[in-house]
Parts: sequence; C-alpha cells; structure tokens
Amino acid sequence: MKAFQDYYPENLAHCYGCGRLNPHGHQIKTFWDGDETVTRFTPLRQHTAVPGFTYGGLIASLVDCHSTGTAAAAMYRAEGRSMDTLPAFRFVTGSLHVDYLKPTPLAGELELRGRVKAIKGRKVVVETTVLAGGVATARGEVVAVQMPEGFGMPAA
Repeated sequence: MKAFQDYYPENLAHCYGCGRLNPHGHQIKTFWDGDETVTRFTPLRQHTAVPGFTYGGLIASLVDCHSTGTAAAAMYRAEGRSMDTLPAFRFVTGSLHVDYLKPTPLAGELELRGRVKAIKGRKVVVETTVLAGGVATARGEVVAVQMPEGFGMPAA
C-alpha cells in the first residue's frame, strides 16, 4: 500500500519532513487507519533536546507534515477520488499550533494519529496527536491550505 506522500507530484516531493525525494529529510509515510491517519517515526540520536528526550522542533515538523498529508488525503476522500487522480491535491501549512503535553522519549517509535476536524473550501483543519509507547506527549492543530496551481514550479 502506498503512503499519501508517495502520490505527491515530483516537483512537490522535496519537503524536509515528508518529501520522498529529499534524502536528508524525515521522509515520513502516512496511511489511513479507519477515519484516522497514522504515521510512525523513530527519532535518531541527533534529534535530542536533552539526553533521553526528543527535540520539540522535530515533534512540530512531524505534526506539520503528517497533518498536511492528512489534508490532501481527506480532500481526495471527500471528493470520492483516489490519490492518483488529477488534479493533484497538495497542501501547505496556514497555521501550526502544538501543545507539548509531556516530554517525548528519544528511544522508541513515535506514532502520530491525525483526525480531520473540518474541510472548509480550500482549507482542511487537522488535529494530530503524538504518542510514545501509547502515551500522548504532544497534540497539534494544523490549518492546511490547498496550494494554488503552479505553486512550486520553477519561475520562467
């Protein structure tokens, strides 16, 4: 099964957080799990905030990219289309808010669970929870905005 990010057009697949074409990025992969979306990510030693705990900026970037991927998939689902149909939906972050509920351990896999709160025209509101060992450590809300056609194309 392909991840949401595997459907991104090549010119929009370079994001540090979710771009499959960025060899130095996180390359997260997001999938439907019923009405929720799920991403799994294992932080590396270089993602340390203080010994034993994950850097909050990493948590924010994971919430961000998980949520924009969720927004794209939600828009396809709302239109009854598969993610390989055109025109392609791709979203950028209009706003990002993250609440850090408790320190996120560095060791072990993180699970991100997203839930679509609203679709309003070209905007999708997504709530994403970060879990470590089944315990919620952060919760974020992203207002994702659909990219205008031609965005991300090199200037002529």
